Amino acid sequence: LFERFLNPERVSMPDIDIDFDDEGRDKVIDYVRGKYGANMVAQIITYGTMGGKSAIRDAGRVFELPLPETDFLAKLMPDNVDLSKLIKWTDSELSANLNGDDLINAQKLRTIAKGQERDSKVLRMATILEGSVRNTGIHACGVIITPDEITNYVPVATAKDSEMWCTQFDNSVVESAGLLKMDFLGLKTLTLIKDCLKIIKQRHNIDIDIEKIPIDDELTYQLFQRGHTVGVFQYESDGMQKYMKDLKPTVFDDLIAMNALYRPGPLEYIPSFVRRKNGQEPITYDLPEMETYLKDTYGITVYQEQVMLLSQELASFTKGEADVLRKAMGKKQKDVLDKMKGKFVDGAKAKGHPEDKLEKIWTDWEAFASYAFNKSHSTCYAWVAYQTAYLKAHYPAEYMAAVLSNNMSDIKSVSFFMQECKKQQIRVLGPDVNESKSLFSVNEQGEIRFGLAAVKGVGESAVDSIIEEQKRGRFKSLFDFLGRVDSKATNKKTLENLALAGALDAFGVERSSYFAPDGKSETYIETLVRYATAVRDSKNTQQVSLFGDASDMAIAEPQPPKVEAWDTITQLNKEKEVVGMYISGHPLDDFAVELKSFCTKGGLSLLENLAASANRELRVAGSVTEFNERFSKTGNKPFGQFRLEDYDHSQSFMLFGEDYLKFKHLLYVGAKLYVVGKVQNRPYGTPDNPQLEFRILRIEPLFDLREKLGRYLEVDVNYKDVTEQFVQRLIDAVSGSPGKTQLRVNLKTEEGSLKMPSGVFNKINVTSEVMQRLNELHEIQFAFSEN
Repeated sequence: LFERFLNPERVSMPDIDIDFDDEGRDKVIDYVRGKYGANMVAQIITYGTMGGKSAIRDAGRVFELPLPETDFLAKLMPDNVDLSKLIKWTDSELSANLNGDDLINAQKLRTIAKGQERDSKVLRMATILEGSVRNTGIHACGVIITPDEITNYVPVATAKDSEMWCTQFDNSVVESAGLLKMDFLGLKTLTLIKDCLKIIKQRHNIDIDIEKIPIDDELTYQLFQRGHTVGVFQYESDGMQKYMKDLKPTVFDDLIAMNALYRPGPLEYIPSFVRRKNGQEPITYDLPEMETYLKDTYGITVYQEQVMLLSQELASFTKGEADVLRKAMGKKQKDVLDKMKGKFVDGAKAKGHPEDKLEKIWTDWEAFASYAFNKSHSTCYAWVAYQTAYLKAHYPAEYMAAVLSNNMSDIKSVSFFMQECKKQQIRVLGPDVNESKSLFSVNEQGEIRFGLAAVKGVGESAVDSIIEEQKRGRFKSLFDFLGRVDSKATNKKTLENLALAGALDAFGVERSSYFAPDGKSETYIETLVRYATAVRDSKNTQQVSLFGDASDMAIAEPQPPKVEAWDTITQLNKEKEVVGMYISGHPLDDFAVELKSFCTKGGLSLLENLAASANRELRVAGSVTEFNERFSKTGNKPFGQFRLEDYDHSQSFMLFGEDYLKFKHLLYVGAKLYVVGKVQNRPYGTPDNPQLEFRILRIEPLFDLREKLGRYLEVDVNYKDVTEQFVQRLIDAVSGSPGKTQLRVNLKTEEGSLKMPSGVFNKINVTSEVMQRLNELHEIQFAFSEN
């Protein structure tokens, strides 16, 4: 509704927020400066003020309080509380505003501040320093455009590392000075969409106008309905995926509403929204007139605009008054809401509406005020989300390649999205000098290729040279590659890292061979570097060969030494050295089902916040990446430190005394371990300040779990997928050697789960081959079970 922005009752100008492609934001700012003039455009200054902790540290330095004591005081300071308030609060005020450790620490601070020691003086001085301006910065996205010279309106200053002026007034003052603030925001998702469209164009020669895609595309809504929204803007969290599966959206309005509802507060309305959408709960309206504006959200008030329109319809509010009501709700201005209630009730009664219904409506609106969301914002974001879902549904490989490229700097995210590709049965291959571009790309077979820029030590100019030569045709051999690319792409370090990452695998030379001596006290890589230099020198000087015939000029191609190939773990570890992650597999791939079946959901990540798992038994697993045996200060008591790594996280552990001696034989780099422990208080903690630890109770080799704990192999299958052919494929997958594991099939129906009788299948031995065959049955989910 336009009156949200401009209406007769509005005093201040609205902010104008615009999301731009991340990479194009600077171009927009340059355009604005060129359009209006550099002296009429400025950024907005920000003032950084001193918080309680930094004030304590600064005061401690001045009073020469020893650093450990200063640090102790600063760590007692709770977050989001003013020190000056905290010291003045009474016991009841402290208890009302703080709890747990924060309350205990605040009481200690207050007691210290009342003393006469040096640390007491530090705290009292810190209360004076607190809130002082410590530094200035630049607003992340705010830009001011003035109709005339900016100095006619506000004072300006120069900004560090920027040619643009910045205002000396911060954001709040700029608005009251009557200036229009525009937020030029960079949105990574818009860059992602642009990159995906480029890949689609390169691979399929199709130009897609993303603003003109059909809004009723069936494949896109199926993706939302299945909850396959990893990588989809705004809809990728676990909770949102669950609600998408429950809701089964069929129209764009469903997406707009869920985007607005999935936030603290309105979340509680989602189950009712879902039931009403699916006909499981009646859609009701307090007054018949409300249907016009609440029909799209199944009778539930979701947007600010609905309140604005209803206040006009029911109580004859003007458009301006309706916007004042919206703003009062958004800003939680209770005094304004109280004044407007009488006007609403009187106006609606005058139109013949019953007072009891009006009281209920107003009470609902007051509750709604705490989370009111505007539909225009939700619609914009839902549209961008729909665009990303459309691309993922129709061009999954191209879309995931763009997602991976846009998260290239975050190894954890790359690893996470590679797992998503695996779920979608999209292969992600390592870098290859014949197929890879700078970033992630899609080859002719629809597989995603790692970008060459992901390989450490391979510079931009080397990557550019390789990609430029790709345009002239594939590299037919290793020597063709060495002879054609720039010298920067054939220096020793670049070739070593390309080989370690697997980018030279296509030439049929084992990775281990590149690093083996070739009989001349140098590695094969060093020989190849000399070969490449000789070829370039020959080309540059047109040197005649020993036979005197320039046309037959040839340089002997050095053949690789014959050595054993690296084992899988060695190869994976070397990939990780140069790319930051495993590419061609993962050391835990053979145990993925064990991790899913026997480990606590969340794995090693749970140990990053022990407080959230206090007094819980946790079961984690991973591969040992570090192990060190150390000795106590007396030198006679050994203890062990090892680091465990799963697919997404790593964690360090310590073992002492008998625990270490009991499990020492299992600890070595490369070991795959299952660790059971409990989060408990450390022995030397105090009731006032308990310190938590993860106490290891049990360690076992991962390869033992299948036999020890895997009493059942649970197979979940949708009843719609069960056909004669499917049953035969399942039988073929599990047939083979008999064993101790009972196969149990659970048929998933719309009403719930139906367990098939266990006796249908014989007990089986779940070998790696059986696991591989089950993985190829994409209709099923399977896991081990203890009971």
